[in-house]
Amino acid sequence: MRKRQKAETAATSYLSSIGREKASASTPQSQFHVDLWCYFTVQNWILDFGRPIVMIILPLEWFPLNKPSAGDYFHMAYNVITPFLLLKLMERSTTTLPRSAVYLSIITFVMGASIHLVGDSINHRLILSGYQNHLSVRENPIIKDLKPASLIDSFELLYYYDEHLGHCMWYIPFFLIIFLYFTGCFTQAKEEKVPRSGWLLLGPSAIYYWYLVTEGQIFVLYVFTFFAMAATVMRQKRMGYVLDSNGRFLLYNFIITLGLVVVWVIYLWNDNVLRKKYPGIIYVPEPWSYYTLHIKGS
Repeated sequence: MRKRQKAETAATSYLSSIGREKASASTPQSQFHVDLWCYFTVQNWILDFGRPIVMIILPLEWFPLNKPSAGDYFHMAYNVITPFLLLKLMERSTTTLPRSAVYLSIITFVMGASIHLVGDSINHRLILSGYQNHLSVRENPIIKDLKPASLIDSFELLYYYDEHLGHCMWYIPFFLIIFLYFTGCFTQAKEEKVPRSGWLLLGPSAIYYWYLVTEGQIFVLYVFTFFAMAATVMRQKRMGYVLDSNGRFLLYNFIITLGLVVVWVIYLWNDNVLRKKYPGIIYVPEPWSYYTLHIKGS
């Protein structure tokens, strides 16, 4: 009887220790993902923001108009690397996120970015031929005199795929994934501060998001995501949870980006030409429209 009791006690203590190990493994401590945020920032600046700059700087003889340009290869790399980084970011979430929503978002993201790749590639070649981004398709000198006139409809369809459908299928899943990850950036432990590496990445990251919001014409989507994040913070705070360092990095990113967009709009508030291209209540000019209007000619 004594031997049996000792064996049962040993088995019970062994099983309880395994349970404690599993519990500690299932609730990992949050840690600032300096490597992922650095990868995101570097590849966004090089492969997305730097893409049109490379197409302008490199000699046209290296990349004929009937072949993919250097910027197109940058875009192809972006369409592969960014979904991979998003999946790695989801893997590091401290909570279990809905897999179906993540997978569908990644698939839609890749499809939208690929549509944009084709439209943006052709649009760049039009710019090299004299197309002016600050004018509408039908008002462009190289477009309005095309014969037959039905060709103009084809270019408007291309513009729709590039600037509307492609952007929606690209950016809506992107911000949905960011928001899903943000919902898991809460902890009941002591309040975590953004480390020094995060503050160093915050400026370049926010500037890129300013470019993303203005050039992608997604101000409404961006503000909606920001309000959803703020509402999540207030709700979790009432439940006793606080943001970890990764969540704070994202929230600060959105706040600084919003301030940069406001400054950009105020700076171009009285620009009559851009006002004509971007009518309506929400007036957020694209940086490349500003470039073709005020910089390219000089």
